[in-house]
Amino acid sequence: MNKHFDYSLFFLIIILAIFSFLFFASLSTPASYQRFGDANYYLFHQLFFALLPAVIFGFVAYKISLKFLKKWAPLLVLLNIATLFLVFLPKIGSSAGGATRWLDFGGFTVQPSEFLKISAILYLSAWIASKLSENKTNNWKAATKKGYHNIIYIFVPFVVFLGVIGAALYLQSDASTLGIIAITLLVLYFSAKTPIWHTLLVLFSGLTILLLLIKFEPYRLDRWLIFLHPNVDPLGKGFQLRQSLISLGSGGVFGKGLGLSVQKFGFLPQAMGDSIFAIIGEELGIFGCAILIITFILFFWRGVKIAKDSNDKFPKMVAVGIVFWITFQAFLNMASVAGIFPIMGIPLPFFSYGGSHLVVEMIGVGLLLNISKNT
Repeated sequence: MNKHFDYSLFFLIIILAIFSFLFFASLSTPASYQRFGDANYYLFHQLFFALLPAVIFGFVAYKISLKFLKKWAPLLVLLNIATLFLVFLPKIGSSAGGATRWLDFGGFTVQPSEFLKISAILYLSAWIASKLSENKTNNWKAATKKGYHNIIYIFVPFVVFLGVIGAALYLQSDASTLGIIAITLLVLYFSAKTPIWHTLLVLFSGLTILLLLIKFEPYRLDRWLIFLHPNVDPLGKGFQLRQSLISLGSGGVFGKGLGLSVQKFGFLPQAMGDSIFAIIGEELGIFGCAILIITFILFFWRGVKIAKDSNDKFPKMVAVGIVFWITFQAFLNMASVAGIFPIMGIPLPFFSYGGSHLVVEMIGVGLLLNISKNT
């Protein structure tokens, strides 16, 4: 067993955290002064209600026993799913932009669906590890020798779990988070060497449901239409994408310089949130964007190595789930900002404004470091 965690991953996250905080300090100044008359309002809010709690929870995740997490993973995900329905209660739930996804505690809000990303990974990893352990094997074929056993023993419980999560997030109109969680869990399920037809069937069903959601929800259909035809309605539904592309294009190769963005002065919607990658491109150019992309690739590489080096099924699967989720979300965000994929409304990990996603991402990093020291 290692006594030391993965130093490469640790310093990679430190660099990301420092750069994102310094970048946010410059980016948030115009909006802070315009809305609150205080140039540092958003900066201090992000520091005390996002970064500080994220570091604390990340440290707890680093120190916590992995056996404890495996034992209590079912209760954690059950409590998390319960909180998804609490957002609909009066005085507790909070709405914004036509969606009800937050719990309001007076001075700050929490988005339970963000925490589901980590609790669902823990639960599915614990469930698969326990089932394989019961049969003293590392593959499902040996655990379930008959075809119908495969369906009852593995496939049905997995689909039911996905269905419960899907129903809860659908009520919150949070298809983007549902997509990230569902694909991450499907990767976990596939990595456990389950029959490939299970994965293909879930993928086909998921795509069918996605098409139905797009068809019956006008704003989702609008996002796809704008993606296919970016110049349609440039001052209306296509405004955010158009401004994002202007930000990225105006940055050139090396950017305008840190803090010299023009788009952050109210031109680009969600400049501190979902569209922050566009401001990075404007200020740091293609070079800065490439460095950020390489950083996430390095994060993925270190996470995969941690998973590969782990000898126990539960931490191995947890590491796979965490590294895939964070990397997948990062590239999905950057692709949507660059017009390569429809706008998703998801944060860029470690960078976008908001506390819930940053806390959960730091918990994920803490668990990765925890797994690496226990290899």
